[in-house]
Amino acid sequence: MNYFYLIPLFPLLGVLLNGLLGIKYFSKKTIHSIAVGAAGLSFLFSVLSFFALLGSGQTVFLKKLFTWVPANWVNLADKIHGAPFQIDFAFRFDSLTALMCLVVTGVGLLIHIYSIGYMSHDKSYARFFTYLNLFTFAMLILVLGANLAVMFIGWEGVGLCSYLLIGFWFTKDSAANAGKKAFITNRVGDFGFILGIGLLVFFLGTVDFADIGNAINQGLLSKETATLIALLMFVGATGKSAQIPLYTWLPDAMEGPTPVSALIHAATMVTAGVYMVARLNVLFSFSGTALMVVALVGGLTAVYSATIALVQNDIKRVLAYSTISQIGYMFLGLGVGAYAAGVFHLMTHAFFKSLLFLSAGSVIHALSGEQDMRRMGGLRHRIPWTYRVFLIGAIAIAGVPGFSGFFSKDEILASAFAWGTHSGNYIPWVLGVLGAGMTAFYMFRLIFMTFFGKERMKEDVSHHIHESPAAMLTPLKILAGLSIIGGFVGVPAILGGNNWIGKFLGTTVGHHELGLSHGLEFGLMALSVGVGLAGIFLSYWIYVHKSGEPAAWIVEKFRSIHRILVNKYFVDDFYNEVIVAGVMKLGKFLGRFDLGVIDGVVNGAAFMTRLVSRLSIWVDTYLVDGAVNGTAAVGRGLSLGLRRVQTGYLSNYALGIVIGLFLAIALIFIA
Repeated sequence: MNYFYLIPLFPLLGVLLNGLLGIKYFSKKTIHSIAVGAAGLSFLFSVLSFFALLGSGQTVFLKKLFTWVPANWVNLADKIHGAPFQIDFAFRFDSLTALMCLVVTGVGLLIHIYSIGYMSHDKSYARFFTYLNLFTFAMLILVLGANLAVMFIGWEGVGLCSYLLIGFWFTKDSAANAGKKAFITNRVGDFGFILGIGLLVFFLGTVDFADIGNAINQGLLSKETATLIALLMFVGATGKSAQIPLYTWLPDAMEGPTPVSALIHAATMVTAGVYMVARLNVLFSFSGTALMVVALVGGLTAVYSATIALVQNDIKRVLAYSTISQIGYMFLGLGVGAYAAGVFHLMTHAFFKSLLFLSAGSVIHALSGEQDMRRMGGLRHRIPWTYRVFLIGAIAIAGVPGFSGFFSKDEILASAFAWGTHSGNYIPWVLGVLGAGMTAFYMFRLIFMTFFGKERMKEDVSHHIHESPAAMLTPLKILAGLSIIGGFVGVPAILGGNNWIGKFLGTTVGHHELGLSHGLEFGLMALSVGVGLAGIFLSYWIYVHKSGEPAAWIVEKFRSIHRILVNKYFVDDFYNEVIVAGVMKLGKFLGRFDLGVIDGVVNGAAFMTRLVSRLSIWVDTYLVDGAVNGTAAVGRGLSLGLRRVQTGYLSNYALGIVIGLFLAIALIFIA
């Protein structure tokens, strides 16, 4: 356990080597060897640290690297008491951290390997693997941070990497715009996150997770204040984890390479908000109101995005809206107090959603870049391995018993029902069940449109269809295995298990008892499975049995609804035409105001200053200097006359005296 703090070091070394030297000096083999080796070492240290934690008998390990912000005395909100405020650059390793490190490094390692084949022909090979390692480093800082300040470094780091990787092919306008959209949308959410951190400092004088929990347990924070802080933190989570209303960036993020979609937008970055809420479980549970908001927003997002996924034709956009929906499921679990269940679904989702994205990448690779499912069909015989692993991922996310998604989804739904029993509010459970049925429907719609029916691709594409290389298929097979067996760590007691992962995570996020009878719990399980199977059957009936085409008849029959769903409820249009356009108009107005009024005042003041200065120069030159110079001229003129009198000859002076006497006598006689 003395070395868990080294887990993020290896990706950082990979960034430095490939980023500084790789582009000019390294071969492709050296570049991916460094990047994959760095991810592999992080995974190895994560595994070793995980088993060390299990065998230690302790629940948490801390490692202070250095004091970041030295201790200072700060005044708290009550204006009476103060507190020594110090921020350490420290790491925390507990059950929640351990699970997140395994997911980030394990799935990340497989995606690094997959990228060797997928990006083999890209000119910016070194830049891509540098970004992947940089993202891994930032995500590990986020999950290992012992306080909100260190977490925020990773939080902003993954936001930066998201921008870099989404816009990786920046010569495409769509990719560049998608990167900017993701970056700006996340900044909106991060504003709330920063305000929440500031309020914690203001009211508690600390950002350390353990100290926050202790302060709340000691009654140092009122419920109203806790609710305000928790809601601000959740605003940050809605941005990073693409929930209502800050979700619109994630579908556009599919402009990035497919490995990016799998790593950032399926397994890791978009779960950062889920992790943050789970980490601050004491704060959210104490608030209560904030927790209900989390549950409702999560449930609404799960259903809302699932309805949009029903009609998408781009294979990656179906998975993108599915990701938004599944993260909504995680928040639903957190919101009903089942923190362990929400994090459990985070783990299983990382397995099957990474598998689905990478399998989609294999399909796109086989079809020379084609992503429209309307130009696919009949591929199960052309790329059989891709079909098999894709099918496993679809079964897992649909919640079919025995697969990983079944166990985590069922625990969330059971927890939501139990929460409804205590609170009288069954809305989250109803939303969860609806989301489960739609998930099964749109995922098998994708399967049937892509792999069944007649081939609909262009002839030149059809001739070049080929299975992906081993570098791409091997990670898919491993993820398929994890999508099958990954859920068995959470088998509930009703099925003969002991929910090991719930107990493991319970040491950090607390234990959650359902309080339901076995009969009721089994009935709820049967209902959720039945809804999922009904979704699969309905999808088969529409897209395989009823029509050889991709159900054009159902589109025609429900044209108005279809138009609304295809246009994503016109939310993107609203954002673009009202918010974005409004901000642009405001910016232009402020620009004109700045040029016309602010600059006008400044320029007017400058003009008046120049005018006054010119007048002053004229007065100084012609009046002041004129008077002085005139006096000098008179003096000079008089002096010239007097100089002629002063000849220096004695005879002249005697003559002058005589003349003067003569004139004086003459004047006397005249008078």
